[in-house]
Amino acid sequence: MSQNFPLPPLAQIPPHLQTIADYEQQARKHLPDMVWQYLQGGSMDEISVRSNLAQFAHIQLLPRMLKDLTHGSTECEIFGQKFPHPIFLAPIGHQQQFHPEAEAASALAAEVLGSNMILSTFSNTDMRALKRENPYKWFQLYWQGGREKSLALVKLAEQQNFKAIVITVDSPHTGIRDRERRVFFQLPAGMQHPHTPAHIPLPELKAGDHPVFNGLMKIAPTWDDIAWIAQQTSLPVILKGVLHPLDARLAIQHGVRGLIVSNHGGRVLDTGIPPLTALQLIRKAVPADFPLLYDGGVRRGSDVFKAIALGASAVLIGRPYIYGLACAGALGVAHVVKILKEEFEITMALMGTAALNDITEEYIFQK
Repeated sequence: MSQNFPLPPLAQIPPHLQTIADYEQQARKHLPDMVWQYLQGGSMDEISVRSNLAQFAHIQLLPRMLKDLTHGSTECEIFGQKFPHPIFLAPIGHQQQFHPEAEAASALAAEVLGSNMILSTFSNTDMRALKRENPYKWFQLYWQGGREKSLALVKLAEQQNFKAIVITVDSPHTGIRDRERRVFFQLPAGMQHPHTPAHIPLPELKAGDHPVFNGLMKIAPTWDDIAWIAQQTSLPVILKGVLHPLDARLAIQHGVRGLIVSNHGGRVLDTGIPPLTALQLIRKAVPADFPLLYDGGVRRGSDVFKAIALGASAVLIGRPYIYGLACAGALGVAHVVKILKEEFEITMALMGTAALNDITEEYIFQK
C-alpha cells in the first residue's frame, strides 16, 4: 500500500499550531487532495456538516462568579469506569490514509493523554496490536451482515480488554457523498483491514430485486439483533447514531447501556436534526443517569462545556484528531487533545464549575 503525501509529518510541533483551526489548515498541506476531500466532506449539500459546527455559536454561556474551585476536576465516570477527562476519540476508519502509523499512533496519543479511544471496525491496525493493558479503549462494531461474524469481533474485543462495544446504527447504507464522487475517491489498493473486508459482501440479487432494499438493507441489523448482541456479551453495548427520542427508549428496552448522539459528522443523511438538538430531546426521554455521549462539531473547549451542560456524559472528537494525526502522527493527536482539554479546563474555571456534575443547563442561555 503506497500513499504519496504532499508534505511529510512534522517531527515537532511548530509554535503556530495553537488551535484546532490551526491544525485544520496545516493538515491540508500534508494530505493528497482526494484524501482531504474525503475527510472534510459530507453527504449531499453538506448542510449537516456546516450545521454541526454552527450550532455551538447559537448557544451562549451564563457564568457564575466567586465560587471556590480549588477542588476542581475534569474526571468523569461511565459504566463504573473513571476517565480523567470527557474528551474521547471517535471511531474513524482507514487511518493509514492520514499517517503511516494509522490507528497505532492515535491509540498511543490517547493513552498518554488519558483519552478514551473508540477503535473502528475499519481499522488498518489490528486490535491485538494495541496495548492490552490500556483501560481507555472501546471497540466500534459495524454490523458484519450476520450475527456470527459480528459476535466474533465482539468476542475478540473482549479478549483484548476493550471495555465497551459501540455499534454504529446510522449508516446501514453509505451516504450520497457528492464531493467524494467528484474527486473519484477510492481507498489505496492493498490497504489492509484486519477485522473486516473494506466492502461487506452483498446478498446476491435476483431478477426484480431492489438494489437498495434487497441489497444492503437486507443484511442491516434490526432491534432484535441489537438485543441478541447485548445478551451475548458482558460488555456494555452502546449505540452510535441515534437521534430520535423514541429510538433512545427502544434502545433501553433492548438492553443498550448508553448512546452516542451523532449524525455521523454529516456524512450519511444530510439535513437531519443537529445532534446538539437531538441531545436535548433524548436527555428528556431517558433516565437521568443513562449515559449519553455527544459527537459532532466539537472544535473548542467551550463546545465540550456546552455539550455537557445540555446532557452529555462525554464528547467525541473526530476530524480534529485526524488533523493532528496528519500533521504529526501521535504527537499531533496528543497536542490536539491537550488543546481541547486545557480550553475545557479554563472554560470550567471561568464558568464557576468545579466538576462535570456542576455543569448544567443553568449555565446555558439559548436565544
